[in-house]
Amino acid sequence: MKCPGSIPRTFSRRQLLATASNGFGWLAARGLLQGATHHEAKARRVLFLFMPGGVSHMESFDPKPKLNALDGKPAKLDNYVAGPNRKWLRCLWDFQQHGQCGAPVSTLFPHTAKHVDDLAIIRSMKSQFPLHARGNVFLHTGKNIGGFPSMGSWINYGLGSENKNLPGYVLLRDAYVPPGGIENFSNGFLPASHQATHIRDEGVPVDNITPADTNAQIQRAKLDAILAQDRTLLARANSDDAIDSAIANYEMAYRMQSLVPDVLDLGKESEATKKLYGLDAEDKAKRSYGLQCLRARRLLESGVRFVEVTCPNLYGQNGTWDQHDHLKEQHERNAHVTDQSVAALLTDLKQRGMLKDTLVLWAGEFGRTPDTGNGDGRDHHPFCFTIWMAGGGIKGGVTYGETDELGDQVARDPVDIHDLHATMLHCLGLNHERLTYRFGGREQRLTDVHGNVVKAVLA
Repeated sequence: MKCPGSIPRTFSRRQLLATASNGFGWLAARGLLQGATHHEAKARRVLFLFMPGGVSHMESFDPKPKLNALDGKPAKLDNYVAGPNRKWLRCLWDFQQHGQCGAPVSTLFPHTAKHVDDLAIIRSMKSQFPLHARGNVFLHTGKNIGGFPSMGSWINYGLGSENKNLPGYVLLRDAYVPPGGIENFSNGFLPASHQATHIRDEGVPVDNITPADTNAQIQRAKLDAILAQDRTLLARANSDDAIDSAIANYEMAYRMQSLVPDVLDLGKESEATKKLYGLDAEDKAKRSYGLQCLRARRLLESGVRFVEVTCPNLYGQNGTWDQHDHLKEQHERNAHVTDQSVAALLTDLKQRGMLKDTLVLWAGEFGRTPDTGNGDGRDHHPFCFTIWMAGGGIKGGVTYGETDELGDQVARDPVDIHDLHATMLHCLGLNHERLTYRFGGREQRLTDVHGNVVKAVLA
């Protein structure tokens, strides 16, 4: 019980809620505040298909016939001066028009191409950083340094989870962590309960949730003993987010013990569904990515608010798509591993009626140069690249923005990372200027003091 001598003479409403019932008044109030939207939401959940390394935009969704004409010539024009010995490199795949909208997609992505009428393809994305670590952290957090919340954490903070027995933000990955490390998926200054829960493709999917005791009563008694100690410390500390989060995480882990294995168990899926995702493939990496994509659908279906899937790292480089050389061979392998499962997710979500309220984002941190230094690859290019969005709140069959004839600079309708975040939050019913958290003496937000909703891609 709290010692009367340690109670402040005056209370703010936050302090009162934090100390009442050992801090659980504040936890309850915080839970009630979550889930309240600022306007009508078109999306309830987010699926982020993260393509780290830098997918070549002129080899995927942004054809550049001019490069084919200049192939092999010195990379020098009146409006473009490259380094010595650099030459233009043609598009290495052909493009074909697809769907009723007629969007051109390279033959690198034959499965995704079938879904263009559901996609909003944004060709005019811009980043600020040509380095993988800074680019990845910027894409995830809107900042180029660590210590700030990921967009998954912000969305989970703003809306909460739809399933109290599952975390609100889940990351599905292999052993590889993209450049930028866990800062990409961090809760930053938000309570620790909003950080990503990592689920691996091999071995034990989630650490530390397997019961130490098979006897449920003993397991519950041990947990209660730990929680009692934490609650005593919380009362003495006049509330502390770290202790609040520790209590919440212990309780979450206890509830996850039975539900997570069930959600990740694919035994209930039909053979046709498994085949749709490529789980019958001979390629181990393709099976692994398909497994994580199917798990992603099951997690979304079970109420997880934000699910992110990263590519398997096939080459031991700075990112799966980071082809400074062997571009033809390795981009082709990457697409072989991911394309079928990405398309399967779109198909599966649509068949289940979930695509209409699931916001899907396919994106990497930047694009690649129109020229080459070795004739065999492209280098980092933050000045323009392509992403696509689909699902809840997004207008399908749209191509937005343009790059110049070389794929070097944005020519029309630029979209930066803050605009992307603002648009995602808008689809979820959140005003990016109002989703704030006070830290460091100011109201922090995912978009900082930037960001405009890209209305042209909204349904």
